[in-house]
Amino acid sequence: MTFETAAAETETPGSVKKRLRVAVLTRNFSPTAGGAERYAIAMVEHLAARHDIKVFAQTIEHSWPHVAYQKISAPVKRPRWVNQLWFAGATWWATRRGFDVVHSHENTWHGDVQTVHVVPVKYNLFEDQAGRTKLNRALKWAGVLTSPRLMVYLALEHFRYAPKPGRRVVVTSKTLLDLFMGCFPAAACITSVVTPGVQMPPVCSSPQSQSTARVLLGLPLNLPCLLFVGNDFIKKGLQTLIEALRLLPEEVILAAVGASKQVDLFKQQALDAGLGSRVFFLGALHDTTPAYLAATCLVHPTREDTFAMVVLEAMAFGLPVVVSNAAFCGVAAMLDHQENALLLSNPQDPAELARTIAAVLSDGLLRASLGDHARRFAKNFAWRHLAEQQEAVYFDSVRGKSK
Repeated sequence: MTFETAAAETETPGSVKKRLRVAVLTRNFSPTAGGAERYAIAMVEHLAARHDIKVFAQTIEHSWPHVAYQKISAPVKRPRWVNQLWFAGATWWATRRGFDVVHSHENTWHGDVQTVHVVPVKYNLFEDQAGRTKLNRALKWAGVLTSPRLMVYLALEHFRYAPKPGRRVVVTSKTLLDLFMGCFPAAACITSVVTPGVQMPPVCSSPQSQSTARVLLGLPLNLPCLLFVGNDFIKKGLQTLIEALRLLPEEVILAAVGASKQVDLFKQQALDAGLGSRVFFLGALHDTTPAYLAATCLVHPTREDTFAMVVLEAMAFGLPVVVSNAAFCGVAAMLDHQENALLLSNPQDPAELARTIAAVLSDGLLRASLGDHARRFAKNFAWRHLAEQQEAVYFDSVRGKSK
């Protein structure tokens, strides 16, 4: 079936359910790109059997039965705002006809369903600091009016979240919802939360699977191993984690997973701190399963995360997790300190981070309890259930356009 033909309809007991033609927009459709991209991929994989899905992306590292792909050119990758504007225009042209729903994971002015993965630019500019004076706001606006980059981003956000027939907005956490509503109150009636999910592994980490994974990754076999996963090493707090590692016993090692452009900077930090033999930079992994199996504990001292899929993934493997509290990380708002995770009050404090990690590493009963409760928590976030929520948003959008 082409995407220009009429949509097929499949009958279910007691109802007729339309098979939708869905366009999915995201610049990077790759499992190594980041949490937002893995979210988009998982939704596509779980909905492809029930709907005709076509992905529009500039980078495509994915193949799935019954999913079509169209690569969008990127003639100007830098500055990023120019590429963002190009992608928005190119995908608008490509999806004008032939789709029931256009689902954008990017900052575009078009698209029926808009999934928000990051804190809005508008919030960072105008809402982030309470008590700002009129002068401060005026200076901010002066900065916007002299910056094509900020003007483009704010304009895209304005049109992206403007209510119109069929427009629906999805945010990935309750924490992000609160920030979003403060910036775009007119979108309240069309906005809902669909969190990231997780594919539960069949078994938790065991001594045998841990040893096998460490051999595969080139990690020492019998030492406590902290795991860090993220592409933005600065925002996710790797600097603080390396500083905290200096305060921990010498046998503790750190494995950092991620395709970061900042890797050379952090390799140098580890060397300058005398930790060159204790920090292992593993790069991007298409399959992060070995990293989770190899680890003793996940550490995520993020400075800003609207959800943090890596925390949920680690919990699915039964790993104890140390993570920033809800002021910094969306998933932490749903976690219970000392029950299914250890929450950091200040993720930029190396001493607090070291103390919290030491508590996990020194107490086997605590590790086991945290890991067991973590896996139970993760079971509540099966992708198939969240994909059903996403599907309901699609049908709601279609109904909205028909009114």
